[in-house]
Amino acid sequence: MAKILMAGGGIGGLATALAVARQGHRVVVLESRDTFTELGAGIQLGPNAFHALDHLGIGAEVRARAVYIDGLRFMDGTTGEPVARMPLTGAYRERFGNPYAVVHRIDVYAPLLAAARLAPGIELRTGAAVRGYRRTGDGVIAALADGGRVRGDALIGADGINSAVRGQLVGDGAPLVSGHTIYRSVIPMAKVPAELRSNTVTLWAGPKWHFVHYPIGGGEYLNLAATRDDGARRAVTAVPTGRHAVLDAFPELGETPRRLLELGEEWRSWVLCDRDPVERWTDGRVVLVGDAAHPMLQYAAQGACQALEDAVVLGGLIGTEAEEFEQRFEKFAAERRGRTAATQLLARELGSRLYHPGGERATARNAMLAALSPEELHRKVEWLHGARVGEGRVTEAPLIGRQALVAH
Repeated sequence: MAKILMAGGGIGGLATALAVARQGHRVVVLESRDTFTELGAGIQLGPNAFHALDHLGIGAEVRARAVYIDGLRFMDGTTGEPVARMPLTGAYRERFGNPYAVVHRIDVYAPLLAAARLAPGIELRTGAAVRGYRRTGDGVIAALADGGRVRGDALIGADGINSAVRGQLVGDGAPLVSGHTIYRSVIPMAKVPAELRSNTVTLWAGPKWHFVHYPIGGGEYLNLAATRDDGARRAVTAVPTGRHAVLDAFPELGETPRRLLELGEEWRSWVLCDRDPVERWTDGRVVLVGDAAHPMLQYAAQGACQALEDAVVLGGLIGTEAEEFEQRFEKFAAERRGRTAATQLLARELGSRLYHPGGERATARNAMLAALSPEELHRKVEWLHGARVGEGRVTEAPLIGRQALVAH
């Protein structure tokens, strides 16, 4: 049994800890914060996420907290006219073997944390921020922010987009600031007029902005997320933002989405960031997973999904012998790089070419989307939503992802 250090105790870190501990290893999760918790609001989970959650043994718990969505609606945010709708019941569920759902982040995180606390091979430490590492002849020493040192047979960097492990391993500097600001609010569904409620993820697209809303918390709350391509150049996280500042940022919003935006309370804002795909994920017995390996913009709704896939794949490959970790980590990276790179690049493309065009480009986009049948829409997402990691079923990622790795 090896001792494996996990830098970071978010969704990706805990999921990977569970998958690795199943192979008989001891896992020490080193979390920088003073408590194990999850920030943020609603997230979307495709069938690929549920396949991974089932493999981790917590699929039922997450399903009990989820809202199962009937469809994804794409609306013209200025005219209020419907553009396209992808149904997510019936043929979709039959095709992909699981539902599409929306949850609060804590609804995924809480079952992961509960399972980790019950797992005899997992030790959870708070206030243990990993700031770097040193490879030794037979393992790795993690350097903590408080000056402490923790020795292990391997180190998994699951410490997010600002990963210190990635900073040393890849050395690609600060995250890339997208120039997009997102404003988030969660409100009680009881405050939403009945005619504005729907069991869908609805996206209103306008020139250099879009607005998304969907139910979470078993349908008791409505998650609001409005994004503006405002050229922001400084990364900020969860900054309290006044209601009028949010409303003023979307003057072109049509009547119906405007009514929903006006319901928002206690807004917070983030400036979205990501990183370029990279070739290098490993350094001997050190490996990156989740946002430390492939941070992506929100527009493909796959950040948490891909982190969960990472966990299952790494758990299946890690083996039992510490002497084989370096080889097995390299195999893991080789298996995951193309798929995650394609997803990162897709997220960027969606943000720039699908969600934010105006004028003639928006008209052409609307015509293109309106012409697609449900079957055609399902085929377009099959490579993402149809993956069943742990069962050997992963559709080949588009060529763009495999060709776009940045050499580091």
